[in-house]
Parts: sequence; structure tokens; C-alpha cells
Amino acid sequence: MTSPGGAPAEGLLLIDKPGGITSHDVIDRVRRSLGTRKVGHAGTLDPMATGLLLVGVGRATRLLRFLADLDKTYEGTARLGVETDTLDAQGEVVRSVDLPATVTPTAIRAAMASLDGGSMQRPPAYSAVKVGGRRLYEAARAGEVLEAAARPIRVRGFDLVRAAGADVDFRVTCSSGTYVRVLLADVGTILGCGAHLIRLRRTAVGPFE
Repeated sequence: MTSPGGAPAEGLLLIDKPGGITSHDVIDRVRRSLGTRKVGHAGTLDPMATGLLLVGVGRATRLLRFLADLDKTYEGTARLGVETDTLDAQGEVVRSVDLPATVTPTAIRAAMASLDGGSMQRPPAYSAVKVGGRRLYEAARAGEVLEAAARPIRVRGFDLVRAAGADVDFRVTCSSGTYVRVLLADVGTILGCGAHLIRLRRTAVGPFE
């Protein structure tokens, strides 16, 4: 990797994305820093999410389509008993309930384990997926209901790390394109209390950590 004024910069960067900015914001910063437009990434992180973003520069951008297909590993926190329209902490609360006595660490582990393996997952209403040329989040913000087709995903390990009251720390490894906030909403549905994601950090992309 070289600086502006030298030979064209190229290579693979492992960037720890902070929360509050988009993956595209990271790309823009790399472009300005290295003085090149040929920059891309191998898998979007939501603005609220932090962690590993693989960024290709120069000829390394040719690798990104292969790297994007690698499994991703995340750690995070979900809040049980509260549902939001976006399935994460950035949305509006649409349902709140007291946790039933049946919601125990054992029940939470069982709910997570039931989602291991292959399944079909429908992208959430607040996502960048396009239907008929429109992004789902644009339609949702306009009060319209659009549904994307369900997609095949695979979960290769979904583990409870810690349960403290309504907050649940977890770790999950899943296929590319999996919406982790949908997985946590599914856990809430299985438990009968609802849930939403309040923290998410990507810790690995394939062999890259």
C-alpha cells in the first residue's frame, strides 16, 4: 500500500468500522486518503454495527466478489420483550411486554439452536434490498409495504454468551447475506416475547479476523 504521490495504492485493508457511519462512508474516506477511486468492500455493515470491513484497493478489488461470499461471525446484544419496526435500536418501538417466566437461559439457548442449519430468510422491511427498482427502506419510510423474496441462508453456530435480565449477549456465524437482526427477531418470536438488536459487531469474515 502506498501513499498519494507514489505508485498506485493497492491491497486488502482490514478496517474496524465504528458505529454511526455507513460502509460507503468508510470507502469514501479510504478513497480520499489514498487518492484513488478504485476502492470497494466485501460486505455491508449497517450504520449502527461496528467491526471488520474488508476493503479492497486497486487490483485487490477483483477479489471482493469472492470474499463477499465468505461466512461472517458476529457478536452482539439483543433486548427481549421489545420489538421495533426496524428490528434494531434505531427503530420505533411497536410492542413491549413483560418477560414471561418461561424465558430462561435454557429456553434462549434452545431457541438459538433451533435456527442452526439452512433455512429461508426474508429481508426486513428496513433494508437496502430492491424490489421493483425501489429499496425496501424507502418504501417503508413512505408507509408502503413491499416484500422481497425469501433467500436461502445458513447458520453455522448461534450461541448464548450471557443473559442479564432482558439483555442477551450472543455469538453467531452465518452465511453471507444473512440479516442478524432477523435472526434475533426470530428468537423473540420463538420465545413469545419479541426481541430487537441493540448492538452488533462483526468479528470475522472467513479466515480474516
